[in-house]
Amino acid sequence: MMENVHLAPETDEDDLYSGYNDYNPTYDTEELENDTAFQQAVKTSHGRRPPITAKIPSTAVARPVATGCGSKTSLASSMGRPMTGAIQDGVTRPMTAVRAAGFTKAALRGSAFDPLGQSRGPAPPLEARNEDSPEEKIRQLEKKVNELVEESCIANSCGDLKLALEKAKDAGRKERVLVRQREQVTSPENINLDLTYSVLFNLASQYSANEMYPEALNTYQVIVKNKMFSNAGRLKVNMGNIYLKQRNYSKAIKFYRMALDQIPSVHKEMRIKIMQNIGVTFIKTGQYSDAINSFEHIMSVAPNLKAGFNLILSYFAVGDREKMKKAFQKLIAVPLETDEDGKYISPNDDPHTNLVIEAIKNDHLRQMERERKAMAEKYIMTAAKLIAPVIETSFAVGYDWCVEVVKASQYVELANDLEINKAIMYLRQKDFNQAVETLKMFEKKDSSVKSAAATNLSFLYYLENEFSQASSYADLAVNSDRYNPSALTNKGNTVFANGDYEKAAEFYKEALRNDSSCTEALYNIGLTCKKLNRLDEALDCFLKLHAILRNSAQVLYQIANIYELMEDPNQAMEWLMQLISVVPTDSRALSKLGGLYDSEGDKSQAFQYYYESYRYFPSNIEVIEWLGAYYIDTQFCEKAIQYFERASLIQPTQVKWQLMVASCFRRSVPLIEQPDVQESSLTQGSASRDHRQRSPPFLRALCLPPRAPQVAAGHRSYIEGPPWRSRC
Repeated sequence: MMENVHLAPETDEDDLYSGYNDYNPTYDTEELENDTAFQQAVKTSHGRRPPITAKIPSTAVARPVATGCGSKTSLASSMGRPMTGAIQDGVTRPMTAVRAAGFTKAALRGSAFDPLGQSRGPAPPLEARNEDSPEEKIRQLEKKVNELVEESCIANSCGDLKLALEKAKDAGRKERVLVRQREQVTSPENINLDLTYSVLFNLASQYSANEMYPEALNTYQVIVKNKMFSNAGRLKVNMGNIYLKQRNYSKAIKFYRMALDQIPSVHKEMRIKIMQNIGVTFIKTGQYSDAINSFEHIMSVAPNLKAGFNLILSYFAVGDREKMKKAFQKLIAVPLETDEDGKYISPNDDPHTNLVIEAIKNDHLRQMERERKAMAEKYIMTAAKLIAPVIETSFAVGYDWCVEVVKASQYVELANDLEINKAIMYLRQKDFNQAVETLKMFEKKDSSVKSAAATNLSFLYYLENEFSQASSYADLAVNSDRYNPSALTNKGNTVFANGDYEKAAEFYKEALRNDSSCTEALYNIGLTCKKLNRLDEALDCFLKLHAILRNSAQVLYQIANIYELMEDPNQAMEWLMQLISVVPTDSRALSKLGGLYDSEGDKSQAFQYYYESYRYFPSNIEVIEWLGAYYIDTQFCEKAIQYFERASLIQPTQVKWQLMVASCFRRSVPLIEQPDVQESSLTQGSASRDHRQRSPPFLRALCLPPRAPQVAAGHRSYIEGPPWRSRC
């Protein structure tokens, strides 16, 4: 027994892992297949075991049994297998585990340690896809249809409606081919209904965008009538919109109601929008009571600005004063759903916070908030201006009621704008005293309101030719708000009226720098440059203005007049032709064009425009004189008589018109003798014509009716420019 006991050397006294894996080797069955004695015993028919051999070393681990004294005693194996835990070749090692990590019996056969199986080489290549298979062809065709639908939507968003329609049609054709191929390969249940729905819906949308309404309705009908498409009933809203565009209001209401019936009550927002469409359609048909019912339901369930404004319009149409007041109060109470502006102001000097605020100060969310607030203010101001004259005995009392309601709401800043609108209403009624009194109430308000009121006061005094008062209030407006383009324009007008054109141009240019869309300032700069004989600069200003205001008669005339001053009659005639296309009944423009053709020697064209001018305004002495002289030159003296007779009625104290009439009578009746009086008359007539030919061309600005007072952005009045008319 002692021969198998091995004492551990002194170096292993501190081995902490000794004895943990000791067990009786009799029960070791893991290495029996490598045990030669056991395998021979199994193969023999005798139960007697052969003698022990140790030619082939065994890999069975000898597991010593620890005793209480700390000694390690290993039990001898009945098969005589050597123990790996014992001292072999003078080397000892601790027993840490039954099986080492990654150790297998294959290591004895010479195999390398490869737990990840990397020695097996790369994986075999994937099998090549069979592109000729029907499933693969269907898959590729389906992918192509999806791509065409996406390209159609992208083209529509880019504004290319024709290309979008072509892509949608192509997607529809390929989708039908795809359906036929699927029916041949698989059962009808495997058809992609979602793809079919998207193709048809996109095609109908593109038809509608291209205003091909019958085709769009037919496509929508195909979708709606197919019971296999879920939620297709809501597309009847689109069909109702198409009928609304076609002004078929009865069918529009019918389809809106059908869509409303098929949309569940959980989709409240969509139901509200459909009911709003129904109300708008009722307004277009004049059924205001039905429209009122729709909008009242919306305002009771989910109030919004559009529904509130439409409700006020409906009550205004039926003339119900009390209901108009209640609807206005409901409109004021609609929540704006925007945060306060204070969140965009930094509360401290933290640089990180300041960077964040600068980043979000003008982002898309902030722009959306501004648009929503501007829309709310527009609805409220329009509604107030609409109902103020009718809800009370006078418009002033109605405005006062609206102002009080606005002051008690979240739109307090709109109260001042309503007061200014009240003053403008006084102006429209030509009650200047009340307008001035109303505007003077704002002299002690904050800077923005004070500037708007002072601008309007400057405008009023300018119209009354009280330039000193106009200048003082223009100064007040500029001092209150230096960036107010209307105030700077009015100040420039007062300086222009005093003859200081250089200084006036400075004010106009400053107004244009503050607001590049201030067309009044740009127009006045052109007038100032024209007055200073800077024709090239004036022409540039008016050409820029023409690019903004395409059909402005005043701008067209100024361009033509500048070309005439630059001695370019062809360009002047071309621009006058554009002017006549805008105002075909303006006698001054027609006479001016006739004068240009006359100076070029084209008498027939000159006669045409002079005659048109005389037709629209038969009291212009110059036109009458030219027509009479034209008939005399063409030997139709009897036709010239009526023009000279009309001239004598207009200017009865001028003797030359009676002499011209007598000369025409003498020329129209041949006489045997021609006394000296006749020669004197003819000489007088010739002298009159010669005097007309020697007279300089008549230059006069286009006589248009004076413009009514207008309100600029922020409800600030402005005037278009200083008066620019020469006298006869």
